[in-house]
Amino acid sequence: MVLKESESELEAGDVAPDFELEGVDGETYTLASFGDDEALLVVFTCNHCPYAQAKFELLNELADEYDDVSVVGINANDAAEYPDDSFEKMREFVADGRVDYDAYLRDESQDVARAYGAVCTPDPFLFENSAAPRAAESPAATPRDDDGEFRLVYHGRLDDAPNPDDEPSRVHIRDAIDAVLAGEAVDLEWEPSRGCSIKWRAE
Repeated sequence: MVLKESESELEAGDVAPDFELEGVDGETYTLASFGDDEALLVVFTCNHCPYAQAKFELLNELADEYDDVSVVGINANDAAEYPDDSFEKMREFVADGRVDYDAYLRDESQDVARAYGAVCTPDPFLFENSAAPRAAESPAATPRDDDGEFRLVYHGRLDDAPNPDDEPSRVHIRDAIDAVLAGEAVDLEWEPSRGCSIKWRAE
């Protein structure tokens, strides 16, 4: 296991790179698939990494808790070298309830992970839909536009538990989501996520 910390070059306000990926449900997903959501949480994750496994429950809870936010897991690991991350195993994890996100997608080419600059599992990116209506708007909120794009508002750890067996005292991603839904700026330091390195295919 190689431990890595997130280090994407995407910055606050950057537009989410689009993708076209197959989900374990047999559907094909793009960013437009989530166009009715106020926010989109994209998490590069996998099946076998203990750091990723430790956040399954949290991500499942977020997917269930927020009606206006989609939680999307993307698995880009080399399944030839790590068969536990195969598409078939992904289906098993969803079927038995270990993974219950809004979508669990396979990045077979690894192009999407590279476009986002993802390096570890889990590696979370929270985007705000610039065109989605808000239930509440704060006067201090960053002015929004109507281009209908997902723009990055937070890239960092999901919570403050650095190791798989640690119990978190603060869930950063919930604070970030709540700020977006309240029409407020996300006022969080982007402390890097940490986990197993993404398993890239040999060139």
